[in-house]
Amino acid sequence: MLTKESYELPIAQPLTEAYMKQSDGRIRELYGYHSGNEQDWVRRLNSLEEHAGRRADKSKLADALRAYNQRIGVSNETMSSIDLIAEGSPVVIGGQQAGLWTGPLLVIHKAVTIIQAAKSASQQLGRQVVPVFWIAGEDHDWDEANHAYVITAEQELRKLSVARPEGPRTSVSGTAVTAETWKQLLQELEQALPHSEFKPQMLEKLAELARQSGSLSDLFAGILAQLFGSAGMVLVDADDPGLRKLESPMFARLLRHNDELERAYLESADRVKSLGYTLQADVVPGSANLFLFHPERGGERTLLHKNGESFQDRKGLSSWTKEELMRMAEERPELLSNNVLTRPLMQDYLFPVLGTVLGPGEIAYWALTGGAFRALGMEMPIIVPRMSFTLIEGTIAKNMTKYELSFADVIERIETRKEAWLKQQDNMNVEQKFGAVKQAFQEMYQPLIDMAASVQAGLAKLGETNMAKILEQISYMEAKTSDANNKQFEAAIRQFDRIATAIVPSGKPQERVLSVVVYWNRYGDAWLEKLMEAPYSRTGGHEIVYL
Repeated sequence: MLTKESYELPIAQPLTEAYMKQSDGRIRELYGYHSGNEQDWVRRLNSLEEHAGRRADKSKLADALRAYNQRIGVSNETMSSIDLIAEGSPVVIGGQQAGLWTGPLLVIHKAVTIIQAAKSASQQLGRQVVPVFWIAGEDHDWDEANHAYVITAEQELRKLSVARPEGPRTSVSGTAVTAETWKQLLQELEQALPHSEFKPQMLEKLAELARQSGSLSDLFAGILAQLFGSAGMVLVDADDPGLRKLESPMFARLLRHNDELERAYLESADRVKSLGYTLQADVVPGSANLFLFHPERGGERTLLHKNGESFQDRKGLSSWTKEELMRMAEERPELLSNNVLTRPLMQDYLFPVLGTVLGPGEIAYWALTGGAFRALGMEMPIIVPRMSFTLIEGTIAKNMTKYELSFADVIERIETRKEAWLKQQDNMNVEQKFGAVKQAFQEMYQPLIDMAASVQAGLAKLGETNMAKILEQISYMEAKTSDANNKQFEAAIRQFDRIATAIVPSGKPQERVLSVVVYWNRYGDAWLEKLMEAPYSRTGGHEIVYL
């Protein structure tokens, strides 16, 4: 079996890498605190306590959280966590858009990181810190939420998805999924997944949760509650009407200071670019950075743009005055919604956020929000990088050992290693022999081309073309011979392909593709226990977890 090894997954965002590794002192101004500095956790806690009066009423927040968590199926541990929030306990928070069967594994990794970060902070500070998962149910991008990838009994990657119901493009939480649709989705899942001792129990639990769910967000929350309720994780849906009522004063504030916020975002964007980094979120002049669930278009989620003293949709077909929107914020706050740049401000208004767990892309675009926090007399919380994990099953590890593949081999060059292994098995020396024939042919044919060209210059090009076609035919025969020779190694090829599908499906990191149901189906709760026991670092990192 493979021994434990470490491997650092590449970070696509240089700004995120600079934050995590503290390799560029200039970006300190963009973030303020750093998760790896213990004193910053003390400083942030003191700041939260000093400015407690600026946030939403903690008692009313706890009431809204109780109502929501009881509806989705709450654990005693989660109820105790909500009681702590009512008493003013700080939180570590992070979130994600809802996805079918929770979407990719990185969602689970984020939840694990939130729980571990809260536990770590509690131990250091001697205070109970509550883990909170923020479900971005107000988002309307159905195509991001409507699918999950699983590995079938045939060891193939399959995408399962659900079409968006007819109607306006409203929030994912506001888009109804019928009982008949859930039944169909469960049947597709049952057919796709291989049989296992845990499969009937898992499907029964998912069916039970589906019966209680009217949307993708509901089922998403139900699964997270099932998996992490014993850890006391509190769930919140950004599109929950109970939460919207508490957000009313902050929406009014975001509208009142909208011009200052716009300037802050633009200045931050300029600063990020001046430091040599690429923007990870659009900062558009004239954008209000708020959405409206259009009351005359069936709740269609509409991005607001400023036009003089008024706000309008992108095409200018609908328009509202600031006063009208302010009245809406007071009387019907459920019609308003944040975008990626104002959501951090709203989150910090609602909760005493000690730290927020973010993925690589999120860390990069949060750099744009520091000025906005300051414009409202707030400060950015501690940014906590999400942990990353790769799950490796016993059979996969066994085959990696068999073919002498390191984790880096699989991540970086699995196809190259497969081809190299096949060449080592080629006792007929197919490539070498065909190569010799092609070289000999070229050496014999080139003088004939030269002779033809001496008779008529135009024949040189014809000769070169003719030679290329003959070489192409020899190469075709070589490929067919090689394929026939490789057929005796089909079992080995399948094992290489299964390794790739399990660890780098579609050439991407496992966490960005595969769904939690793949491992829940095969291992019951054991895979999650392994994740919860994996090493944790406040500055992020990647851990290989052998199942």
